[in-house]
Amino acid sequence: MSASPSTASDPTSGVPGAPAAPPRWPALATWALAWIVMAALDERLDVANLALILVLAAAVAALWLAPFASTAANAAAVLAFNVAFVPPRGVLDVELRQHALLLATMLAVSSIVAVLVSRQRRLAAVERELAARAGRLHAFGDALRDAADPADCASRLRALLAAASGGEVVLRWGAATGDPAGVGPGDEPGRLGDATPDEEDGLRAAVAASHAIGAGTPRHAGLRATWLPMRGRGAAVGAALVRWPASGAPAPGLLEHLQALCDAMGLALERTAALAAAAREREASRAQALRGTLLAAIAHDHRTPLATIVGAATSLRDQADRLDGPSRRRLADTIVDEAAQLGRVVDNTLHLARLDAPGGALALDWESVEELVGAATARARRRDASRRVRVRVEAGLPLLRVDAVLVTQLLDNLLTNAFVHGGGDEPVEVDARRDGDAVVVAVRDRGPGPGPDAAMRVGVDGGARPGDALPDGARPGLGLGLAVCRAIARVHGGTLTLRAREGGGTEAACALPIADAPAPPVPEDAP
Repeated sequence: MSASPSTASDPTSGVPGAPAAPPRWPALATWALAWIVMAALDERLDVANLALILVLAAAVAALWLAPFASTAANAAAVLAFNVAFVPPRGVLDVELRQHALLLATMLAVSSIVAVLVSRQRRLAAVERELAARAGRLHAFGDALRDAADPADCASRLRALLAAASGGEVVLRWGAATGDPAGVGPGDEPGRLGDATPDEEDGLRAAVAASHAIGAGTPRHAGLRATWLPMRGRGAAVGAALVRWPASGAPAPGLLEHLQALCDAMGLALERTAALAAAAREREASRAQALRGTLLAAIAHDHRTPLATIVGAATSLRDQADRLDGPSRRRLADTIVDEAAQLGRVVDNTLHLARLDAPGGALALDWESVEELVGAATARARRRDASRRVRVRVEAGLPLLRVDAVLVTQLLDNLLTNAFVHGGGDEPVEVDARRDGDAVVVAVRDRGPGPGPDAAMRVGVDGGARPGDALPDGARPGLGLGLAVCRAIARVHGGTLTLRAREGGGTEAACALPIADAPAPPVPEDAP
């Protein structure tokens, strides 16, 4: 529906979004007071001075009357003044020419004042409305800036559009507008309000065209509703349907205000979608880099023991008759040790594959920290009885709800890395303590340290930089075991931290969260 000329020219006509018309009772009160004052001063002032009171009343009453109503009131007041105060009284005749000039001047001045005052009032009302619109737009922009998800402000946008237009509002954004890519975190479509199939087609058309359609626009202006796109920098990401009330149409400048509100929402949705896409790209790139690192670690950890086994076996095959007994036993021991190492690598690979598989279930149970640490250290001592392990477990540690097999494997991997890369005769230290809402189990050695890029290569915390080399004396190959440790810590809601110790060496610390222990069962015979 297009606006009529009278509606478009007068913002106080009651159309949606226009300033409300002022009340008329102050004008009536002003005229009544003026007539009371003129009647009281009738015998004390001459006609010319009484006329000034009438002009003053006309100027004051014009503050609350429209130009036409104010001019009509002024004409009626001049005629009544002529009858009541201008000789001969009681009739419309004018005795003297100066009285006629006075009445004509009164009518002209009061009418000019009424028109000027009405115009200023109208301009002031428009300025107030523009300031209110700017304030709404600024407040809505602040709300979008502070919101974690702009979609949370959709209800506020709908309320603002409804209040400004006086009609019903329907919102669609993301996949709800027909965009298969969707908009916003998770590409979830947004829907507020019900629309008919034709209105849904209009919403999709507004998004596709990226411009307003319907009443108050050059496109299909005869419709009783307006479709406003939520435009971003690239394209529209949603649309709003405004159903105008039967008694009104868009006031001048109102559609621009509503479009600005919708565009603010569109920019926020587009920005959030771009940030989410960038985050997904970074995560995919990080996952790809970690996958390549793990594959390289797996290949290396398989290739090294296999090469050693092949070399020792080849020596036994080709030079068995020239080797003495101790040499053959050394080669056989090498084959056994490297085969055991290869078995551990295969176990770690299988653990890593199982942990990364979707839907994997953990065998969770309440386990004692002392038993978990004891099982891992016992296994490590059996594998290398020559290395010393110093264990310290803080008293009173709570039970942990974990998968005992996986956590024991985690600690066993950390101890193996400490044995292999620790070097020297210093004992390996195992320390278990409580730290806030977590139990931290740390394995420390006095070897050459992890190197500044070790954390980056295995994906654990440590602030490493890619591309740095291992320090002198450190053996490569610790990646796969620590990657498994990281995966085990992650599926339990914990973290794995790798850092260099002061004075040399490495500390690998696993923090596992403390869950609320179940209440002890109540005996059946308890009162």
